[in-house]
Amino acid sequence: MRRPTEAMMERDRASAALGMVVDHDEPGRAVVHMVIRDDMTNGFHITHGGLVFALADTAFAIACNEDERITVAQGADVTFLRSTTAGQTLTATAVRRVRSGRAGLYDVSVVDETGEVVAEVRGRSLTTDRTLPPS
Repeated sequence: MRRPTEAMMERDRASAALGMVVDHDEPGRAVVHMVIRDDMTNGFHITHGGLVFALADTAFAIACNEDERITVAQGADVTFLRSTTAGQTLTATAVRRVRSGRAGLYDVSVVDETGEVVAEVRGRSLTTDRTLPPS
């Protein structure tokens, strides 16, 4: 059976433009990776923090959209722990901690290709009454 997140990701032009690849997609858990390009670095030649967060946010979105109802981020906190540079591969793993009613709490760990932690994100979700519009 096709997961609702497949249709969501088919429409996600931002994640596609950044070269994100979904490695794992199941209710409450997702793994997404991307290779850092030169145009993803800041003035210090390190990966722009907003792009590290974008990767985490995509994994979070996949993990928290567990059924046909649209679930959105209601907030998130990010802690950057290590810098990376062009040519490295970052992988974000999002895991549900708790889902109660319309609220959810998810942890996302972003690691580099050696497994070193680059960032940690705690995301808070809100499930709406809306469903994905037809293609």
